[in-house]
Amino acid sequence: MAKWIDACATDDIDEEDVIRFDHEARTFAIYRSPDDAFFCTDGLCTHEKVHLSDGLVMEHRIECPKHNGVFDYRTGEALRAPVCVNLKTYATKVEDGRVYIEV
Repeated sequence: MAKWIDACATDDIDEEDVIRFDHEARTFAIYRSPDDAFFCTDGLCTHEKVHLSDGLVMEHRIECPKHNGVFDYRTGEALRAPVCVNLKTYATKVEDGRVYIEV
């Protein structure tokens, strides 16, 4: 059964940016794409467990702030070394100006 969590307001995230969201001892990263869609992944890099919300977002990608590994935040796919393990992704929905993630 799907459990939707209210993560943030849509206005909390600038276009082509990321924010950190912590819930029940888990860290998530929530992204706003250039076409105004929202995405969610695990919030820690699979390589060094660094917060991805401190990374650089550009062209549907998040670059880890520690070793510059890159993921596609839409799919979680690891795109550039040193990362080689994909990120887990979570469904998102927007209702009444709020972003919800499915956990």
